Amino acid sequence: MTTRVEVPAAAGITVRTGTRPRLPFSPWHLLLVPLGLVFAAPLVWLLLSSVMSNAEINRFPPALWPSQVDWGGYRYVLENALFVRWFTNTVIVAGTTVVSNLVLGTLAGYAFARLRFGGSRVLLGLMLATMAIPFQLTMIPTFLVMKKLGLIDTLGALIVPSLVTPFAVFLLRQFFLSLPRELEEAAWIDGCSRLRVLVRIVLPLSRPALSTVAVLTFLSTWNDLTWPLIAINHDTQYTLQLGLTTFQGEHHTNWAAVMAGNVITVLPVLLAFLGAQKTFIQSITSSGLKG
Repeated sequence: MTTRVEVPAAAGITVRTGTRPRLPFSPWHLLLVPLGLVFAAPLVWLLLSSVMSNAEINRFPPALWPSQVDWGGYRYVLENALFVRWFTNTVIVAGTTVVSNLVLGTLAGYAFARLRFGGSRVLLGLMLATMAIPFQLTMIPTFLVMKKLGLIDTLGALIVPSLVTPFAVFLLRQFFLSLPRELEEAAWIDGCSRLRVLVRIVLPLSRPALSTVAVLTFLSTWNDLTWPLIAINHDTQYTLQLGLTTFQGEHHTNWAAVMAGNVITVLPVLLAFLGAQKTFIQSITSSGLKG
């Protein structure tokens, strides 16, 4: 503990006795490290159980550590001819959805942020109101629309309803509003069109918001199970989440294969988040540029 003794200001001298012990890390780490371990425990358990045998996984009490590394679950998954097809389907659906949300969400968000047209506020309010409607109330109308379009049991049924989401439009609109208008006005004076201003000026400044939309859209699409379960019937059109449910039967479940398949499924999600982590956090903590 530090003892500080001060003499009158006229003397201009401060005397310190003793030293204050300083931690080599922030005191917040004492709270954050245990919380991080708690959140990481399920992922660690998933990884360990993926290299266990079914006998070890089903044993009671359950084994906390594999007696020996068993790659049987991974072999079962990778030798399943449809698993590669499921992975490809998921990449197509997630990739198309992310790109469409970035393109359409950017155009719609910029229009709501910078353009004034009749009914724009009403239209924005109606769009935001749809975010409060549970998916359970819209899945039957969505199914009927996809059936009319002839998209049921195709990847189109998974892509079309998610081409653009109200969340993407709203998030990008709010970020565009935080950008200073002076940058755009200077480009207009130089003769740039509205679209060129968006591409050359606004989008380079909007990377944090675009990364956030991309990551969140990718996560929701990659991990979606409910809608594929309703819209897809044939196993060749399954996504990863839907395909993994086939490893779980009524009378027998290959838990080693389920764990191994989930590890392979989780890896792209982790890589996507880690790759965009910096800009993702910047988008949350930043309120835009200050003019």
